[in-house]
Amino acid sequence: MKKYSVLVAFLLASQLITMVSAMATTSIKAEVNGMVCAFCAKGIEKKLNAMQEGKGAFVDLKSRVVVMELKDGEDIPLEKFTQVIKNAGYAVTKVEKVPQSAEAIKAELLKSKDAK
Repeated sequence: MKKYSVLVAFLLASQLITMVSAMATTSIKAEVNGMVCAFCAKGIEKKLNAMQEGKGAFVDLKSRVVVMELKDGEDIPLEKFTQVIKNAGYAVTKVEKVPQSAEAIKAELLKSKDAK
């Protein structure tokens, strides 16, 4: 019985750690004007993926959304993120930090496209 209690406690603890890690994920999400082709999107992704604070970035060209997920424990001022996009020649119309992974945001965007 004691073995089962230890096993259950271990499983609960590992599940809790996973949930806390997922909740701690932060991404920066921006709406960007001026992107018209896949080359534009790849250029922005390349610049954002080069930033040491970022875990990964993606651009949804159709919805004009740019997202960069931050590495655990990292932060970046919204102004710095925005400046990278502006320096690439695009206009940021809205930017915010959101408590979601880049994959979750990408899934939401795909779901909203499918609904249309």
